[in-house]
Amino acid sequence: MRFLISLGFLILSAAVTEAAPTFFPALSGDGAAPVLTVYSSLDEPLARPMIDGFQKANPDVAVRYEDMLTGEIYDRIVKETDAGGRTADFAFSSAMDLQVKLSNDGYAQRSDLPMSGRWPAWANWRNTAYALTFEPAVFVYHKPSFRNERPPATRAEFVDYLKHKGNAVFGRIGTYDIERSGVGFLFMSRDQEQFGDIWTVIRTMGAAGVKLYSTSQAILERISDGRFVLGYNILGSYAADWASRHPDVGIVLPKDYTVVMSRIGLVPQAAAAPELGRRYLEFFMSKEGQTIMARELQIPAVSPEVAGENTANTMREMLGGQLKPVPVSPGLMVYLDQVKRARLIARWNEMLRLQ
Repeated sequence: MRFLISLGFLILSAAVTEAAPTFFPALSGDGAAPVLTVYSSLDEPLARPMIDGFQKANPDVAVRYEDMLTGEIYDRIVKETDAGGRTADFAFSSAMDLQVKLSNDGYAQRSDLPMSGRWPAWANWRNTAYALTFEPAVFVYHKPSFRNERPPATRAEFVDYLKHKGNAVFGRIGTYDIERSGVGFLFMSRDQEQFGDIWTVIRTMGAAGVKLYSTSQAILERISDGRFVLGYNILGSYAADWASRHPDVGIVLPKDYTVVMSRIGLVPQAAAAPELGRRYLEFFMSKEGQTIMARELQIPAVSPEVAGENTANTMREMLGGQLKPVPVSPGLMVYLDQVKRARLIARWNEMLRLQ
C-alpha cells in the first residue's frame, strides 16, 4: 500500500546527553518578543517545519526548543514544578505513559481549544493531554527472501512461518528488547491485552533465535541487507523511511490487529507562559499544523480535518477495525508500577528461553 511508504520517518531522540537548546527569533524582528519554550523528544531538524509554520502564523513569538530524551522531559517538568519554579510551555513526547502520568498527577493544565470537541475521544484525556500522531507497529521483511511466498500477515502466520522454516531462519528474526526500549515495552503490553495467544508468538520467536535490540535502526539495517528475514512490532514511521531508501525492505500491517502509538502534547501546570503553550498546541491540532506534520514531517496525522493518505482517517478507511490505537488514558500507567512491569519482563524472558 502506497501510504505505508509515505508514513515517513520519525526520530526518537537517542542522544545520550541533553542537546543545547535551539533559539528561533521572532519573525517580526522584535528582540523583546515573548518566548515559547518547548521540551520535545522529536529531533530539532525534524521539528523545524512545525516551528516555521507556527512562527509564520505567530510572527510576534520567539521559540526556545529543547530536544531531550522522554525520561528527561518527565523528570525536568516534575523537578522544576516541585521546586516552585517555571518549566516548559509545551511538552511533546513519545512516552505516552509518562505524559499521561504528568497529566494525571497534576503537572499538566487544562487546554480547552477550538479542536478539543472534535478530537477523537481516544486521543484526548480531559483536555489536558492530546495524542497528536498516529503511528502503527508493523512487520518488516526482507523482500528477496519472500520472492516465492507471501510474508506473514498475522501473528498466527508469523508463528507458522518460523516453525515451517526452522533452521533456515534461525537467528534471523529481530524485535525490540522490551527491557531497554520504551516503544517495544508499550507494544508488548498492548499485545498481551489484544492477543490471547501472544506468548506462543514470543516462545516461537525465542525458539527461532530472535535477536533483541533497543533501536529500530539496528533491526532495519539487518533486514535491508538480508541478515534478517523478519522484524516484529517495528515502529512504522522508522520502517517506512527505510523502505523508501532501501528497496529490499517490505512492510506489512498485521491483519489480525495493528497497535498504533501516538506522541502526546500538553501544557505543563507550571508553564512560564501557558498562553503561548496553548497557542502552540492549538497550531499542532489545527488543519494547517496537522497537514505540515503529515506532508512535511511525514508523520501520520490524527486530525479529522486532514485528508490524504498520511492520516488516521485514511488508514481507518483502508484497514478498519484492525487498527488498535493506544488510548490516552490512565490505563497507560499500569506498567509504571514496577512490580507489574517486572512480572511482564520476567515472563517475556522466560518465554524466550523455552525451547
